[in-house]
Amino acid sequence: MKISLLFGTLALPLTIGLLAESWFRAGAGEASSPLAYKVLAPLRHGNLTVFPVVAAVSHETSEFLTLDEGAKSGEVEVTEAGSVRGMIRRPPRGGVQPGTYVHDGAQVNKLVLVNHSKRPLVLLAGEIVTGGKQDRVIAKDRIVPPESDPIDLDVFCVEPGRWVGVSSGFGVGKGYAAMAAPSVRGKAMADKNQAEVWAEVAKAQQEMAGQLMVEAPAASRAVRETSSYARVMENEDVKKKVDSVAGAVEEQYASTIQQLRDKKAVGIVVAVNGEVVWADIFASTSLLEKYWPKLVRSYATESVVTRAKGAQASESAAQEFLEHLHGRHETVDSEPGVYRHTEVTGDGFKAFELTSLLPKTGFALHIAKMTE
Repeated sequence: MKISLLFGTLALPLTIGLLAESWFRAGAGEASSPLAYKVLAPLRHGNLTVFPVVAAVSHETSEFLTLDEGAKSGEVEVTEAGSVRGMIRRPPRGGVQPGTYVHDGAQVNKLVLVNHSKRPLVLLAGEIVTGGKQDRVIAKDRIVPPESDPIDLDVFCVEPGRWVGVSSGFGVGKGYAAMAAPSVRGKAMADKNQAEVWAEVAKAQQEMAGQLMVEAPAASRAVRETSSYARVMENEDVKKKVDSVAGAVEEQYASTIQQLRDKKAVGIVVAVNGEVVWADIFASTSLLEKYWPKLVRSYATESVVTRAKGAQASESAAQEFLEHLHGRHETVDSEPGVYRHTEVTGDGFKAFELTSLLPKTGFALHIAKMTE
């Protein structure tokens, strides 16, 4: 079914109940106030189901710079820790923290980033940067203020086995355009464990190689032999496989996003094999639009490397997934005047909220929720 036709038939979208008061605040300076969300009828392709989410309120987010935009303009610089004199802060007291992998001054789980732009930079967990001594995936959502000093950026390696510099910096070319699949992304965000991330990368790599074994044996061998998650995703036969799922969305992107913009679409709920596994919610339609292509491809990748079972998720299941955000444990990390990052652990899920604390904001810029 064409997406344009699919969304064109939406007359009575399901209404999602009001969410927890500590989440989805109405705006800067206003009292804490939950917003109403609606799940629209899904797009289904094979074992992937995508539910657009619309909101009653959309915030102004045009001042925020994405990683893709910063890379293209040259205003965002990412380097290995210790590779540029004067570009990294002093090590923490007591030396390198346990679990941190260190080689010749550089650290596997740390990069250094500078935002030279006059706009605040948004970083999403799961975005992949390529180059340096190893390809990395960003571990946590955060905001980097305009014209920032160098910051230590928490990352995880998605290229085990290489520790040889291929470039002085990161993100040249296609690297910034990539978003890890939810299974890999979730290991970085929730488990925060390098070994777990490597294990999930290896699992995805082997599953993709298995999918290609019959129709493209040479590509299957190439996928098995590379150590780079990014290079697996850039393999032409892998692209074709992913495009077979994401193609309908990408082909109709322009007309679809216009219709979603009219409905104030701000996010996506994702199901694979009939199970709701992920949600990405943004503060505005324009921010969703910027991330839409890379997110959809990440969801499609997840569906390709997951064995199909034939089940389909319902709109009521997507509704329930967004309604339940109350958890047993909450962890807050913040940079005063810039952002607050909140992680909530609940029964069978984790949720993550990035709230902007910059002047004239005070709203949740991005929310992600995953099943565990």
